[in-house]
Amino acid sequence: MIKRKDEKLPDYPSRKEEKALLSAGYHRIAGVDEAGRGALAGPVVAATVILPEGARFRWLSQVKDSKLLQGNVREDLYHKMHRSGAEIGIAVIQASIIDEINILNATKKAMHMALERLPEPPDYILTDYVNLPGLCIPQKNIVKGDRLCMTIACASIIAKVVRDRIMIDLHEKYPNYGFDNHKGYGTPEHLERLVLYGACSIHRFTFGPVKDLGRLI
Repeated sequence: MIKRKDEKLPDYPSRKEEKALLSAGYHRIAGVDEAGRGALAGPVVAATVILPEGARFRWLSQVKDSKLLQGNVREDLYHKMHRSGAEIGIAVIQASIIDEINILNATKKAMHMALERLPEPPDYILTDYVNLPGLCIPQKNIVKGDRLCMTIACASIIAKVVRDRIMIDLHEKYPNYGFDNHKGYGTPEHLERLVLYGACSIHRFTFGPVKDLGRLI
């Protein structure tokens, strides 16, 4: 499924994919997504979510791709997912490993680990486009899945909240960079501070803007 550039994406995800899979006899349908893949610093975080079958929670009407939500709304949904009985798996791959194996492989590794941390394996996996090799479980990789598919959008929220918390904690250790604001992404503020202070140990030294800078901290 390829979206044309001029084709408007929906603001809210649907449960179309999940309903079709339930009709086909699947019951444990896992959405998988990541946060931090494009950042210049910090980890990549993957999350997987299996919603209770037949879930009709009111908060589901608030779910969107995590990038479209305010931070306080993401936090609220994060807590509601945990209280709802949803099964959740989370994995974190640090910047040093990203530099060793590259960001795509690190993302796939984190997604595999998140799936392994579910209480029981899923019957079917829905990902935000990333194909996960080596699985005996069927999967579908959906372009813009975090915008279109409910369980993937839920996973995107979990991953984003966890990663944001990590970056806020890292700001206490490395206050010069403003990680609490930009969360490690290549904003003008972050790039300016990289020039001023050089890169620190949680930067990704294989990423363009960081590659040629010396490690000063």
